[in-house]
Amino acid sequence: MHVICALVHSIVRIWGIVNQFVVQSTASNCLLTKPFRRAIICADALFVCKSSLFGMPMIDERHQELLAQVASLYYEAEKSQNAIADELGLSRVKVYRLLKEAREESVVKILIDWPIGRDSQLEKDIAQVFHLKKALVLKSDMLEETSALRRLGQMTARYLDLILEDGMTLTVCLGRSTYEVINAMTPTYRAHINVAQAMGSIPFAVQELDSPALARQLAHKLGGKVLYLPSPLIATSLEASTVIRNQPLIERTLNASRNADISLVGIGGLDPSSSRYVQAEVIQAEEMIRLKETGAAGDLGGQFFTLNGELHPCELNQRMIGLSLEEMKRIPNTIAVALGKKKSLSILGALRTGVIDVFCTDNSTAREVLGLNETF
Repeated sequence: MHVICALVHSIVRIWGIVNQFVVQSTASNCLLTKPFRRAIICADALFVCKSSLFGMPMIDERHQELLAQVASLYYEAEKSQNAIADELGLSRVKVYRLLKEAREESVVKILIDWPIGRDSQLEKDIAQVFHLKKALVLKSDMLEETSALRRLGQMTARYLDLILEDGMTLTVCLGRSTYEVINAMTPTYRAHINVAQAMGSIPFAVQELDSPALARQLAHKLGGKVLYLPSPLIATSLEASTVIRNQPLIERTLNASRNADISLVGIGGLDPSSSRYVQAEVIQAEEMIRLKETGAAGDLGGQFFTLNGELHPCELNQRMIGLSLEEMKRIPNTIAVALGKKKSLSILGALRTGVIDVFCTDNSTAREVLGLNETF
């Protein structure tokens, strides 16, 4: 009788703790079961059967064995709840409850081994040399460039998730690197994080790489509204660019971008064979070559700059519909994402503009840029 009373007392106390944790988690909009969903990337499940607590049985041995069996079939064998129900002669609802109980009773413990490594020394070096608030450097020695860019997007997305706050405005520029970041973002419990399109549109064959699509996708994930910039990326003349910028809808979005809390940008190179502008036929390959010959090193948000980080004196910068370098500098937290040794000189020039606050890259690119900084 004493054993039964002690067991009941322990269960009541444990239930109280669990219940309190659920209430606290709910209050902070954090779902208790979320970290244990099967969709977690790169999670390794470790199953440990506990038979006692403080020397007294927690649950009946046969019931505990059933919990371990159901958990093993679900996590290790990767069987669906319906398949487990059929195999064990249980209802699907019963299987769901057993899985939930297995987690609550510590029959199942899940250890998450994140696959993304960072180089802390290179982060310190890059941040110190270029006077950045922060640098994030991915260890990518064993990755080819496409996989590295995807991992870089995941790493940057996690950082964004840490700094985003309710009510913020995030402005975003087009590009493959920013696409990878947005693609890696997960829907958040935060509300009213608005997204402003920072550049006009270009007719990409892959629409996911265009500013409106990026802004819409990000706003959907962050629970806010999107402010579109209904304009071509490049006006046909200086006069036309003035008329376009003065349109009420365009002026509203550009003002929202200027006053954004965070800006997410990529860094463009000048190689005509890989230039998104050349691919979209908004800039001719010959014009990109002339830009390089006259001292341009790359572009940030459609603004071409020199290797010294100064604005390049080309007419294209004035015809671009978007933010100027000076306006970008005034955004308190500009995050630039780029990698690749072919872009190293472009990245070096971008880091010298004073626009970038947080730079996200991989270790091979970081080493290359630091070396070039000693030479040029």
